[in-house]
Amino acid sequence: MSALPHCPKCDSEYTYFDGTMLVCPECAHEWSQNEETEVAEDEAVIKDSNGNVLQDGDTVTVIKDLKIKGSSLVVKVGTKVKNIRLVDGDHDIDCKIDGIGAMQLKSEFVKKV
Repeated sequence: MSALPHCPKCDSEYTYFDGTMLVCPECAHEWSQNEETEVAEDEAVIKDSNGNVLQDGDTVTVIKDLKIKGSSLVVKVGTKVKNIRLVDGDHDIDCKIDGIGAMQLKSEFVKKV
Protein backbone atom coordinates (compact mmCIF):
# COMPACT_ATOMS: atom_id res chain seq x y z
CA MET A 1 0.00 0.00 0.00
CA SER A 2 1.36 3.44 -0.91
CA ALA A 3 1.84 6.11 1.73
CA LEU A 4 -1.05 8.56 1.99
CA PRO A 5 -0.31 12.29 1.78
CA HIS A 6 -0.27 14.48 4.88
CA CYS A 7 -3.27 16.71 5.58
CA PRO A 8 -3.00 19.98 3.58
CA LYS A 9 -4.52 21.99 6.46
CA CYS A 10 -2.76 20.74 9.61
CA ASP A 11 0.00 18.55 8.09
CA SER A 12 -1.10 15.54 10.12
CA GLU A 13 0.41 12.23 9.05
CA TYR A 14 -2.59 10.21 10.28
CA THR A 15 -4.78 10.62 7.19
CA TYR A 16 -6.91 7.74 5.98
CA PHE A 17 -8.87 6.85 2.86
CA ASP A 18 -12.67 6.72 3.32
CA GLY A 19 -14.25 5.51 0.07
CA THR A 20 -13.66 8.40 -2.33
CA MET A 21 -12.19 10.99 0.05
CA LEU A 22 -9.07 11.37 2.16
CA VAL A 23 -9.86 12.34 5.77
CA CYS A 24 -7.77 13.88 8.55
CA PRO A 25 -8.82 12.61 12.00
CA GLU A 26 -7.16 15.54 13.79
CA CYS A 27 -8.83 18.51 12.04
CA ALA A 28 -11.68 16.66 10.20
CA HIS A 29 -10.60 18.10 6.84
CA GLU A 30 -11.73 16.04 3.82
CA TRP A 31 -10.31 16.23 0.30
CA SER A 32 -10.09 14.10 -2.81
CA GLN A 33 -6.84 12.66 -4.16
CA ASN A 34 -7.36 14.63 -7.39
CA GLU A 35 -7.33 17.93 -5.47
CA GLU A 36 -4.03 17.00 -3.87
CA THR A 37 -2.31 16.33 -7.22
CA GLU A 38 -3.78 19.44 -8.87
CA VAL A 39 -2.48 21.70 -6.09
CA ALA A 40 1.00 20.18 -6.34
CA GLU A 41 1.13 20.67 -10.13
CA ASP A 42 -0.04 24.32 -9.98
CA GLU A 43 2.60 25.39 -7.47
CA ALA A 44 5.80 26.39 -9.25
CA VAL A 45 8.44 27.03 -6.62
CA ILE A 46 11.20 29.40 -7.67
CA LYS A 47 14.33 29.43 -5.49
CA ASP A 48 17.36 31.71 -5.37
CA SER A 49 21.00 30.56 -5.54
CA ASN A 50 20.96 29.61 -1.84
CA GLY A 51 17.72 27.61 -2.05
CA ASN A 52 15.46 30.23 -0.44
CA VAL A 53 11.93 30.37 -1.89
CA LEU A 54 11.25 33.61 -3.77
CA GLN A 55 7.90 35.41 -3.84
CA ASP A 56 6.48 38.44 -5.66
CA GLY A 57 7.64 41.67 -4.02
CA ASP A 58 10.86 40.27 -2.54
CA THR A 59 14.16 42.14 -2.61
CA VAL A 60 17.16 40.29 -4.06
CA THR A 61 20.85 40.95 -4.65
CA VAL A 62 22.76 40.02 -7.83
CA ILE A 63 25.61 37.58 -7.08
CA LYS A 64 27.46 37.75 -10.41
CA ASP A 65 28.30 40.44 -12.99
CA LEU A 66 25.65 40.12 -15.71
CA LYS A 67 26.39 41.48 -19.18
CA ILE A 68 23.36 42.81 -21.04
CA LYS A 69 23.12 41.55 -24.61
CA GLY A 70 23.22 44.26 -27.25
CA SER A 71 24.53 46.85 -24.83
CA SER A 72 27.74 47.83 -23.08
CA LEU A 73 25.93 47.97 -19.73
CA VAL A 74 26.67 45.50 -16.93
CA VAL A 75 24.63 44.67 -13.83
CA LYS A 76 27.31 44.61 -11.12
CA VAL A 77 27.68 42.16 -8.23
CA GLY A 78 25.77 43.40 -5.17
CA THR A 79 23.14 45.34 -7.13
CA LYS A 80 19.98 45.34 -5.02
CA VAL A 81 16.75 44.70 -6.94
CA LYS A 82 13.51 45.60 -5.12
CA ASN A 83 9.95 44.45 -5.74
CA ILE A 84 10.59 41.51 -8.08
CA ARG A 85 7.80 39.80 -10.02
CA LEU A 86 7.97 36.04 -10.69
CA VAL A 87 7.08 34.82 -14.20
CA ASP A 88 7.12 31.58 -16.17
CA GLY A 89 9.83 30.95 -18.73
CA ASP A 90 13.60 30.71 -19.01
CA HIS A 91 14.11 33.91 -17.00
CA ASP A 92 12.14 33.62 -13.73
CA ILE A 93 12.20 37.25 -12.55
CA ASP A 94 10.86 40.50 -14.03
CA CYS A 95 12.20 43.65 -12.39
CA LYS A 96 13.39 47.23 -12.82
CA ILE A 97 17.01 48.05 -12.09
CA ASP A 98 17.97 51.65 -11.36
CA GLY A 99 20.05 53.12 -14.19
CA ILE A 100 19.22 50.25 -16.56
CA GLY A 101 15.43 49.82 -16.66
CA ALA A 102 13.20 46.78 -17.12
CA MET A 103 15.07 43.47 -16.99
CA GLN A 104 14.49 39.74 -16.80
CA LEU A 105 16.81 37.75 -14.54
CA LYS A 106 17.38 34.09 -13.82
CA SER A 107 16.83 33.12 -10.21
CA GLU A 108 20.16 31.25 -10.09
CA PHE A 109 22.05 34.58 -10.24
CA VAL A 110 20.34 36.28 -7.29
CA LYS A 111 20.05 35.76 -3.54
CA LYS A 112 17.21 36.87 -1.27
CA VAL A 113 17.96 39.77 1.07
